[in-house]
Amino acid sequence: MSAPRKNRVDVHGWIVLDKPVGMTSTHAVAALRRLLNAKKAGHAGTLDPLASGILPLAFGEATKTVPYVVDGKKAYTFTVSWGVETDTDDTEGRAVATSDERPTRAQIEAALPRFIGVISQVPPRYSAIKIDGERAYDLARDGEEIEMTPREVEIYALRLVGMDQDSATFEAECGKGTYVRAIARDLGRVLGCLGHVTALRRTRVGPFTLEDSTPWAAMADKPEVAQEALISVEGGLTELPCVVLSRDGAARLRRGQSVILRGRDAPAEGGPVYAACGGVVIAVGMVERGELVPTRVFNLPY
Repeated sequence: MSAPRKNRVDVHGWIVLDKPVGMTSTHAVAALRRLLNAKKAGHAGTLDPLASGILPLAFGEATKTVPYVVDGKKAYTFTVSWGVETDTDDTEGRAVATSDERPTRAQIEAALPRFIGVISQVPPRYSAIKIDGERAYDLARDGEEIEMTPREVEIYALRLVGMDQDSATFEAECGKGTYVRAIARDLGRVLGCLGHVTALRRTRVGPFTLEDSTPWAAMADKPEVAQEALISVEGGLTELPCVVLSRDGAARLRRGQSVILRGRDAPAEGGPVYAACGGVVIAVGMVERGELVPTRVFNLPY
């Protein structure tokens, strides 16, 4: 008989994984959850198996902060190979069109402004977007003809950082829902040379950067390293304004009651804020008419 599974334990916080190429986001969550023997885990923003870089993993109460991390700015470094467009917009797919044209540096740099700001982008057919309840990549793999609907995304910066005859490397900063593979595809079409992504590395997700990350190789089979890599639940909220409360105010929020904010340091209305007491996150909420109204309460000791 196999040994009984150990009872899962409460683990609260974030591990910013530097995911290697080949590992799926689902596998990463399962592997770290098993390593920490954690009751609850999730991730903030899927990262393709062919991509490396930042995959923030949330444990316990930190899973309540995932939406705020996912909504944050993303940054990538990626390489585009010219001359071939694939049906997946990366190296996994089959070639659907080819070109002998190759762009100059001046042509590339002249095209980049078209991809900065709020733009309309057609997501790749092989993506996790749902169509009538089914993932687009499942429908595409089944051979179904699907039409992806354009949607608005925001790209804050797109820079050319290196190139040779047949490829170019870029850095991009973008908002939620942007597909780097689609940037590569559309840039290749604009330049008339076609292209697809051959390397992709995510360097930022919301408040987390590579400096916060730990490579999987450093943690594999080493629970103590994973424990040391844990970042507090508050780490996922640092891009939001913070309200520091007394214990009485914290107790009110935990009961689901609003708290009156006094003083010039009270955050303005119009966006989410988080409240802390004694260095511990108490709740996330909205400021309405001078009061902090909780929308998500955390169950952490303080």
